[in-house]
Amino acid sequence: MGRWKPNAPGRLATAALELYSERGFEQTTVAEIAKRAGLTERTFFRHYADKREVLFAGAPAMRELFVQAVTDAPRSAAPVDLLVAGFDAVSEMFADRREVARQRQTVITANAHLQERELIKLAKLSAALAEALRRRGVAEPTATLTAEAGVVVFKVGFARWIAPGEEREMAQLLRETLGELKALWPRAASERM
Repeated sequence: MGRWKPNAPGRLATAALELYSERGFEQTTVAEIAKRAGLTERTFFRHYADKREVLFAGAPAMRELFVQAVTDAPRSAAPVDLLVAGFDAVSEMFADRREVARQRQTVITANAHLQERELIKLAKLSAALAEALRRRGVAEPTATLTAEAGVVVFKVGFARWIAPGEEREMAQLLRETLGELKALWPRAASERM
């Protein structure tokens, strides 16, 4: 294996993403990922439960960052403003990672099992946000509706951010997407009348 090098999890994640992009997720083995990273399979399993987890290992940290931003926001903040605080915090996490995010999303989009895992990740984010909102005193169903809307805005804003040719910052796109969602309600109400 050669001389020890730092950041085994990062090296494994980079190797996995490269191989998934080159060969496809299903065709890539843990042994190949470890070999590309210059590590052993044993080291791989020390850091990741399976080859899917390489793509989703950052989800708990992202969820915690979002929830912490909601928790730490001023007590006077409205539920929608709490989402903005979370969006801003999460956007910082993704700074300088757009190309990796694009590559990761391409791999996920090509595999139904990975798409399912992504939906589970988003459902956990929604549940954690709703709980954080309830702890702040936001009543139901407002807490759940706000959390679900926040996840939809994140999902759409993230897709916009990784779109080919897009160069705007994630925080800006998330705020714009939230604004577009908020603008739907007055239009919907006037269309019914």
